[in-house]
This record gives sequence, C-alpha cells and structure tokens, in this order.
Amino acid sequence: MEEFMSRYQSSAPTSTALLSRRHVLQGSAVLAFGAAGLSSSGARAAGGLVALVHTQAAGDNGPVDSMIAALKRLSSEKGFTMRAIYAQDAATYESIFRSLGDAGAAIVVSTFNEVADPIKAVAPSYPKTKFIQLFADPFQPAIPNVETVGYDYYLGCYLSGLFASRISKSGKIGYVGGMSLPALNADLNGLKAGAAAANPAIAVTGAFAGSFQDPAKGQEIASQMYQSGVDYIQTDSAATDTGIIQAANEGSGRMVSAIAKTQYKLGPKTVAAIVKLDFGLSLYQEVSKALEAGWIGHHLPTGIDTGVVDFELSDVFLKEGPADLVAKAKTIWPEIETAKKAIITGTVKVPLNTTL
Repeated sequence: MEEFMSRYQSSAPTSTALLSRRHVLQGSAVLAFGAAGLSSSGARAAGGLVALVHTQAAGDNGPVDSMIAALKRLSSEKGFTMRAIYAQDAATYESIFRSLGDAGAAIVVSTFNEVADPIKAVAPSYPKTKFIQLFADPFQPAIPNVETVGYDYYLGCYLSGLFASRISKSGKIGYVGGMSLPALNADLNGLKAGAAAANPAIAVTGAFAGSFQDPAKGQEIASQMYQSGVDYIQTDSAATDTGIIQAANEGSGRMVSAIAKTQYKLGPKTVAAIVKLDFGLSLYQEVSKALEAGWIGHHLPTGIDTGVVDFELSDVFLKEGPADLVAKAKTIWPEIETAKKAIITGTVKVPLNTTL
C-alpha cells in the first residue's frame, strides 16, 4: 500500500539535504511570508491561520484550483486567515513548513507524496500546528499532529474502463498519465481491468507525458492516439489534461474522461465523464475536522463511497455532446451504477496492480 500512494513522487532532496539548505532558504521564505501578512502575531489573530502549500501551479482547472477555492470558502465560513503558497522548488518545502510553524499556523495542508519527508522532519518540532497531507502514504510510525489522506482512484478508473468499453465505437481506448509511478500504474491497470470485464477484445493504449504540468505534451500524445483510432482517453495528469482535451476537440467522435468538473467547460462536446478525485471537497472535510477540539493525527483511506473519489457522467456532455454518444451513455449508465455498488459492497473486487 505504501508504494501505491506515491502517485506524485518527485526527485525531491532527502531530509538531510534539505536541512543543509534550510538556513540559506529560510530567510527568503520568511520575507515572502512577512510580505503576505504571515507574521507571528497575525497568525495568532482571531480564527488563526490555515495555509495550503501546493507543489503544482494554480490555474490547472483541477486539483490546485479546487483546493484553493475550498479553502477560501471555509475561511469565509469559519473566520480564519488563509494563505495559499506555491512551493515550486522542492528544496524549499521544509523551510516553508518551518516558517509556517514559526508563524504559529494552526493548520498546514499540503499535497502529494513529495512533501512526506519534509513534513516528517518538521511536524514534531511544532506540536501545536496540525499538518494534513492529501494524497499520502501512512506514516510509520505515526506522528500525533499529522493526518495523511489516501485515495482509491484506481477504482474510478476501473469504472471508466467499463464505460469506455461499452461506448467506444472503434474498440480502442487510451490512457495518458503524468508519470509512470506505482499509483498511476494502478490506475492504468484498473482501466484495463474494467474494459476487459465488459469486452475482452478491447484494445487499451497507455502513455505517460513525463509531467503533470505540460499541456503541449498531453496534446501531442493524445493527438497520436486519436489518429491511431482511439476514441476515448482517460486522463490522469493534472494540468497536462488541458492538452488532451484540446486534442479531443480537434476531431469528431473523440471522447475524454477527465479528472475534475471544471474541465467540462474545456470540452463540452468531448469530456463525457470524469474519474473524480475532489481535492477541494477532501480539503474542506479534513480542515473542518482539524478545526474541532480533540483532533488527533491519523491515516484516512478514501474510497468511492465518500463522494471524494467517484466516476461521474458529465451533465454538460449530456446537453451538448453528439446525440448518438449521449444516447449510448444514458443507456450504459445503469450498468456503471450497478458496478459501483458492487465495488462498494465488495461483491466486485478490483485488483490493485501497481506494475506494468
């Protein structure tokens, strides 16, 4: 299970390497936070400070945008001070977390497996700050002021494969991930398993863009797939997805299953569905819990019965998509709902396979 959640693992420096750089970097980080109003006194003002440290850029029409929006909403509802900080350089992760701890932050949220070692290095020094890592392996041993949250995204990909196998006219479907990591491998294998369950003769082509922030590469790969006869692509690559959707928009009969509802507007006639991982909802839920008294760090697995992970048909596609595909999607959907219930109850067991 530990390797499964390393979806967004990077070549980030080890904790030792980060420590050697921290004294150089911390000064600039503190200056940046001070300019943003993150002084110690400000952090301890009424409502406290809740910070989101995101390692991918905003403007992705996906995970980062949804998390920032959710934090803004919760800040307005609960009356705390919020900051969203883009940590572009892995060498700064630890210094940013320490600066937030020094500023008296009540809660620090961050994302993806690349921040695990920096959080492990920092959290014990700031026991009054609650750290939440979204998309994470459990910490061994656990740290009392850290919550790690994992997601069974591959189950949604299984349902996407089942749907794709039924709706594809060519019998060829595709998958484009950001990088070949154990968790994304599991997603691709889940897609294959779902497709094969409906049609053993279906052909599945998988590819990785090498980045979660390269729309041009996503468009290049997707265009090649569509030109080869693929008519349905499951995305799994964050901001790179934008290019995949653009490629779908360039031809008729092309479909995409994306990752976020905000992507519907990018391809109203092509984005037929999403394998949803609602980072915004997850952040909203976990920060809300952390604001309550008695919160203790733990690991939270998240399945498709939570509303955070799911496979959903696009309501925009149902209104604007090609009439024949819309009709077919409506006919297929009860089968998808039945399969989803079977997974939740354990009647259908989807294999977790992290190798290709």
